[in-house]
Amino acid sequence: MRIILLILLVALITISCSSQKKISKSKLGDNRTIEVNYIDDNTYQLEVASDDNTYGYLKENPVNVGGVKEMSGPSNERRFLNALLGPNGEEVGYYRVGSCCSFKTPNGYLNKSGLLDYYKVYIKGGNDTLIMYLNMYDKGDLKIPVGFSARK
Repeated sequence: MRIILLILLVALITISCSSQKKISKSKLGDNRTIEVNYIDDNTYQLEVASDDNTYGYLKENPVNVGGVKEMSGPSNERRFLNALLGPNGEEVGYYRVGSCCSFKTPNGYLNKSGLLDYYKVYIKGGNDTLIMYLNMYDKGDLKIPVGFSARK
């Protein structure tokens, strides 16, 4: 069973998003400079707003939540998303769509590669959704994406 999962993972990494642009090398690895604080075990405390309209919204500029080495990558993704509110403090919902976009990273497992996870994010009660890309392999500064606010 483990061998089948490993073969599937290798195949997925090999074929995922092979023709797309690469994530900037300056955003790979662990380059966090802003300390990470928590509201609770499931929610980061985000303090700094991003002024980059592409932060989190493009595959080439994902939110680098890190945690794969500590076995907390998926939890870190949820902690980040749980910290978000709409622009006027509205509750935000999300669901994971899947993984995509193979990229090289010093923190990757197989052939030093990783995959981004992408989520549909929406304001509860609203009709619009957007895609947000998260990277659990590399640690970067966590900021509030343009168009969102953060829990206090």
